[in-house]
Amino acid sequence: GWIRGVVLEWIPFALILWAYDYLRGQADGLLFSTNVTPQLRADEILFGGTAPTVWLQEHLWDGSLHLHWYDYATWFVYVSYFLATYLVAGFLWFFARGLFRRFVAMVSLLAVMGFATYALFPAAPPWMASDLGALEPTTRSIAYIWNHIPIAYFNTLFDRGSGYSNQVAAVPSLHAAYTLLIALFLWRLAPRWGRVLLAAYPLAMAFALVYTAEHYVSDILVGWVYALFAFWEVNRMADALAVRRAARGKPAAAELPAADPH
Repeated sequence: GWIRGVVLEWIPFALILWAYDYLRGQADGLLFSTNVTPQLRADEILFGGTAPTVWLQEHLWDGSLHLHWYDYATWFVYVSYFLATYLVAGFLWFFARGLFRRFVAMVSLLAVMGFATYALFPAAPPWMASDLGALEPTTRSIAYIWNHIPIAYFNTLFDRGSGYSNQVAAVPSLHAAYTLLIALFLWRLAPRWGRVLLAAYPLAMAFALVYTAEHYVSDILVGWVYALFAFWEVNRMADALAVRRAARGKPAAAELPAADPH
């Protein structure tokens, strides 16, 4: 049963995420040119004429030779994105197999929605807008912080990953979307103290993304909307499927359980 579960559930999940990551890298330039100003103007409207990335870096960023504790904290939060989805999936697979299937469906739906948006609306992040002269100077600080992490080859991994990834896959921010999805999905399963951490996680990720010039606030808001939709739509469809199976007299356990198993 364990081997069958790995083959039928984990391998398709890994293939979906691999396909998304590969296709995302090919999405730029497929149909339209890169959008630089719409997301920048949205942030300026939301924050009284100044992009938050510019304000945060003017007040907090002191250069790559003068890193602070919060620079390392933002690096940690940013990097957690690459592991958190798999860790949550592993936890659910071992302890709540039916919920694992719902989570995989939500992650997959988010990946499809994200890729479609990247192809239709390639968007420059803040650091690129600065390079193009559309935004005041900003620093893509994650690259510099990696150089100070005392683990061999971390900076090389970042450099290679940046070259492979789609640099204009900024809208929506799936960093923001997946962290909010994790918080929403685990909310009912978490104790009270755990809910405090879950609520803080997407907010901390949002700060890290804006401060490091990886995303605008508007990118993050779009990502959160996508996450809410994926969470609602998959739960709606799975609950409807469970009701239909129950009406036909088939065991509900064969299908995806309700979002709250209790």
